Amino acid sequence: MIQPLAYIHPQAKIADNVVIEPFVTIHKDVEIGEGTWVGSNSVIMDGARIGKNCRIFPGAVVSAPPQDLKYKGEPSTVTVGDNTVIRECVTLNRGTALDKNTTTIGSNCLLMAYVHVAHDCVIGDNVIIANAVQLAGHINVYDYAFIGGTSAVHQFVEIGAHSMISGGSLVRKDVPPFTKAGREPLSYIGINSVGLRRRGYSATTINEIQEIYRIIFLKKYNITKALDIIEAEFNPTVERDEIINFVQNSQRGIMKGFGSI
Repeated sequence: MIQPLAYIHPQAKIADNVVIEPFVTIHKDVEIGEGTWVGSNSVIMDGARIGKNCRIFPGAVVSAPPQDLKYKGEPSTVTVGDNTVIRECVTLNRGTALDKNTTTIGSNCLLMAYVHVAHDCVIGDNVIIANAVQLAGHINVYDYAFIGGTSAVHQFVEIGAHSMISGGSLVRKDVPPFTKAGREPLSYIGINSVGLRRRGYSATTINEIQEIYRIIFLKKYNITKALDIIEAEFNPTVERDEIINFVQNSQRGIMKGFGSI
């Protein structure tokens, strides 16, 4: 259903059962999947690739040009996965040729009102980003992460899967998977045990994750020594290896343990 007061470029690719409310603007190089709803006064710009059954609320701007002085107008995209909700006044900027050439939002995500996702970010599946969070460019947010409202994330930061960041945080360093982060400066405050239990992780696995992070954050070892101990004392598991790989590959360095800054 397309309201007559909406503007849709005739070359835009709109699937069946898409609902487009009045005063929506949809540009030429746009694809929208079946069952998606686009609320009034939203703007879907060139390069948008929106999946099925998404909900885009009034005032959102999807696939605006990046706010990057190095961007020279090259074609690039924003990809939004299926069943993702984009609330009021969210802004999603497309990628740049100097990096990924796309900004990616996964499936089953919730981006609450006034969230900004800058160029070349990659957001995984089942991610929740609360109101007014600001993501700079080139950020990776992995599956099931939660970022609390009004937080600001520095460019090139990595936020691990199943992690939880407290509202109002300034995220300057990488946040490893399965952790909770809070305080200022941002610090380790435990593991996201409630979230892990909700997603079916066993008590044994949760306890092992907790012990691993005690070695990393609470035992006063440097990172190299802590990882050596973990590899020696813990049998290989998916979770152990995910933590080790994340920490080893961190480019900005991981957040510190509370009291160690």
